[in-house]
Amino acid sequence: MIEYLAANMWQVWAVVAVLGLILELSSGDFFIICFAIGACGAAVVSPFANIYVQLAVFIVVTALSIFQIRPFALRYLHKADEERVSNGDALIGQMGLVSEVIKAGGYGRVAIGGDDWKAVSSETADIPVGTRVKVVGRESIIISVERV
Repeated sequence: MIEYLAANMWQVWAVVAVLGLILELSSGDFFIICFAIGACGAAVVSPFANIYVQLAVFIVVTALSIFQIRPFALRYLHKADEERVSNGDALIGQMGLVSEVIKAGGYGRVAIGGDDWKAVSSETADIPVGTRVKVVGRESIIISVERV
C-alpha cells in the first residue's frame, strides 16, 4: 500500500485538495482553499519529483495563494459589504408599531418585522399602543423612535 501511494502521490494530493474544497464550503473565508490550491500544485509536480520537492511546492503555492489570491478574492467577492448594513443598524429608518406604551422620558416596546424591541422616545408625551413610529437611532439593544 505504501509503495502504491509513493508511486501515485498525485492521488493523495488530489484527496487533500478535495478535502480542502469541502472544508472551504463550511467556512467561506477563502483561507482553506489556499491549501487546496497548494495541493493542486503539488499534484502537478508529483509525477516528476520526490516528496520533498512536492512538499516545497505545496508550501510555496499555498503561501502565494494566501498572500496574493486570497486578498484579491476577498476584495472582489465582498466589495458590496461596506455598503450593506446588518443587525441592529439595519433597523434605522424602519417603521414599526408600538406594542407597549412608550412613556415620556421612559421606555416602551415597538414591534418591527416580527421582533419586539425596547424603545425610547424624545417626545414629551406618551406614545400609545398601535401608533406607527420610525426608528431614528439605536444604542445597544434600545432603539430611539419618533411618531410618523
